[in-house]
Amino acid sequence: MFINLDVAGQLDEVAALLDAQGANPFRVRAYRRAADTLRRLPRPVSEIFDEQGLDGLEALPDVGETIARAIRDVLTHGRLGILERLRGESDPVKLLASVPGIGRAFADRLYRELGIETLEELEAAAHDGRLEQVAGIGRKRLAGVRDSLAHRLARVRPPAVASPHGPPPVAEILDVDREYRDKAAAGQLTTIAPRRFNPSHEAWLPILHTQRGDHHYTALFSNTALAHQLGRTHDWVVIYWDDGRSERQGTVVTAERGPLKGRRIVRGREREMVEGIAGDR
Repeated sequence: MFINLDVAGQLDEVAALLDAQGANPFRVRAYRRAADTLRRLPRPVSEIFDEQGLDGLEALPDVGETIARAIRDVLTHGRLGILERLRGESDPVKLLASVPGIGRAFADRLYRELGIETLEELEAAAHDGRLEQVAGIGRKRLAGVRDSLAHRLARVRPPAVASPHGPPPVAEILDVDREYRDKAAAGQLTTIAPRRFNPSHEAWLPILHTQRGDHHYTALFSNTALAHQLGRTHDWVVIYWDDGRSERQGTVVTAERGPLKGRRIVRGREREMVEGIAGDR
């Protein structure tokens, strides 16, 4: 069954890249075991997903929530986010633009103005009111975006905005940012050759895999068009975290204005950080 072999091959590549980049050996083995499970399945994994959704994938031997979501992503929209990150080829604007009703120009605005980089974040913004505040999107267009995302993400649970699992503390994310930048500056990290904005194919982008409690983190300097345009490719750090139940991401930058000027901040959580500073006084 080609579909099983195709998905298994992508999971094997994730395992190989995680291993080469110094990730936790338990994560490496988890992806390899899941790939072996898919190769041994007596029926197409796509049938299991169509009939039982994420629950059916999670019930497979050696396939937990995290890898079930990875399999879902390959089956529903032909991409595996973690594999793109490990290869250095993520393009958040292109991903957002693939949603009907968004388009490249509007996707660029969402990325610039709201800091949205994933389909999950776009879905949350479509339900919590942020998308309605962006000029140019009416009720009909918004409803179309919601419906499209519900289909593509194969939701059997409420949108991320209603999830009981909140993001890690700001201090924890900033500690991962500190570890990443310190080790990158010291030349202690594996570097990868991103496929975008890298015509010489130079392996310049350091990648960190680290853990804090139940959270697995991956950190990389931003390799987006905007980061290159503004000269922030060695300042902006994109951090992904996975606690086994959900995968999210955030971007850490150096604030250029306001009460946090000169500090490292988690974009989108500035108010929380200002309140924290005020509470310490």
